[in-house]
Amino acid sequence: MISAITAKTATTRILKRCFTTTRTTPSPQTTATKTWQVYLSGEIHSDWREVIAAGVTSKSLPVTLTSPNTSHADSDDCGAIILGMERERTNWDKIGARMNNLRTKTLIRNADVVVVRFGPEYRQWNAAFDAGYAAALGKEIITLHPPEISHMLKEVNASASAVCEDASQVVDTLAYVARGELPERPRDGEEFVPIADRLGKGNPTP
Repeated sequence: MISAITAKTATTRILKRCFTTTRTTPSPQTTATKTWQVYLSGEIHSDWREVIAAGVTSKSLPVTLTSPNTSHADSDDCGAIILGMERERTNWDKIGARMNNLRTKTLIRNADVVVVRFGPEYRQWNAAFDAGYAAALGKEIITLHPPEISHMLKEVNASASAVCEDASQVVDTLAYVARGELPERPRDGEEFVPIADRLGKGNPTP
């Protein structure tokens, strides 16, 4: 379940769309498994986080999802609201960015997997930074983006353990990693052929 916090009073300003899920009730076959910490980085203009959260819940995966503050206005103004307004825009941005970094860097450091979403419409410098930071920490990365921007992201994708085109593939990847489960229907549908049938069994005995 996603816990979304809403403001209780007009004088209290809080995070509106930070994903922090609680661990779902495990099924008998998952009782002894690890709880995976998965950080969702990237664009905030589509519902990809909600799709992943719904998939994790429907599969009862042992996964906790976290994210940055995805309210654009709050992430811009958090420093000024808490610490006071600055005269210059650069200083305003600096105190806000540092406050956001408290959350972002901590959650990435604590993550087992970092999912980084790049959308087709906006320049997502923060997402690219998060991917680089996660790679420098040795974190496992899953990138998520439409195929038409694959060329621009080839270096980022080279550091990823999986490159997904839609959020359902991220859910299926997490299900496989956490529990060894594969989707009933392959991505290529009826055209899928197991490798042993298509290319022959590997490492044949000489």
